[in-house]
Amino acid sequence: MVASSILDLPIPAPTESLVSPCDPHSCWYLVHVKSRAEKSAAVHLERLGLESFCPQLKQEKIIRLVRRDIMVPFFPGYVFVKFDPMFQYRAVQYSTGVRKIVTFGDTLARVDSSIIETLRERMTKGCVDVSNSSSFQAGQKVRIHEGPLQGFEAVFECEMSDHQRVTLLLKTVAYQARVVVPVRQITTL
Repeated sequence: MVASSILDLPIPAPTESLVSPCDPHSCWYLVHVKSRAEKSAAVHLERLGLESFCPQLKQEKIIRLVRRDIMVPFFPGYVFVKFDPMFQYRAVQYSTGVRKIVTFGDTLARVDSSIIETLRERMTKGCVDVSNSSSFQAGQKVRIHEGPLQGFEAVFECEMSDHQRVTLLLKTVAYQARVVVPVRQITTL
């Protein structure tokens, strides 16, 4: 039995297979939270003295016939939390809004701190800036280099409102179709 530094209750120590080898003061872990509870779960975790990170994304939505900018989670259903699994595992696992700590088999899903830093560097006015608008022009020929349509050539039609997806006109021998793919999956010809 180990005394929890957060709850001050005797708890069983997590099995060694659950603990990722790293410096406990610099490990970020991925935590799955309840639907639409990302911000409140992050607040509850911070009240426990843990560092949490819930990046937001600004999206334009039409609400009651009015166009508005709203903040939505960049990773819906997930929050990054920095904690020491040997002492704070149960405090995180049973925190308000948390469904579970994400694992891959018996290993906690550890997130490299460089990813967190990269996201923080791209933040402006409290949200992650994804405004690197595509440099594609309507009618331009592109090649899909990733995903299930990899290798196909298409014609760029337009960029979607979230600036993360694009609409392409895909031509094959038998048919022509309009597809929507993530912008990162295409390159110019």
